[in-house]
Amino acid sequence: MTRKSAPVRAIGVVALIPVLIGCANIRPVGIEPNLFAAGPPSPTEINWPAQYQPADATFYIRNEIDIAAPPQVIWDVIVEAETWPEWYEGAFDVEVLTSDDGTLGRGGKFSWRTMGLDFISVIHEWEPPHRLGWESRRGDIKGYHAWLVVETENGSRVITDESQFGFLANMQQLFLPNKLRELHDVWLIAIKARAESRVSGGS
Repeated sequence: MTRKSAPVRAIGVVALIPVLIGCANIRPVGIEPNLFAAGPPSPTEINWPAQYQPADATFYIRNEIDIAAPPQVIWDVIVEAETWPEWYEGAFDVEVLTSDDGTLGRGGKFSWRTMGLDFISVIHEWEPPHRLGWESRRGDIKGYHAWLVVETENGSRVITDESQFGFLANMQQLFLPNKLRELHDVWLIAIKARAESRVSGGS
């Protein structure tokens, strides 16, 4: 066995830097029922948990869409989680672990596969039919996905934001900065189609 030269050792240290940065970004998350910062949220803004503020995030995206349907109809489409794979290309193998009918609920938990990764997500905000938020985490990434449904003159505006921390969030920011935003656009367009179909008498 030969000893590594100084240049080889230096290359190894440099290669570890992104990993160490990613690990440093993974902050502990509280397990309290209410993870949110004090004070009432704006009715048109996401109510972020203190640990997931977008300003501190490794990776953050925001998507929104106008839908010609009332908030309750849109809410019903979103919370039917086990149907997502039928109409949204970014969700696979969704199983609601805390419900017998496949729908999300207060304090609920669900397993699923998205962006090529398996997650168990836990609901931390539940205010039908306007506010929904869940935390997803594993060793190399954690994220908070929030939904806000705001009633408008012609129906509703749906806003969905995601804040991520961790090594894989760093890699996503570097190599796939638009992938999740594009998927969420697809998700919102599919929600719009389903909700407006229900309003017009479809399924």
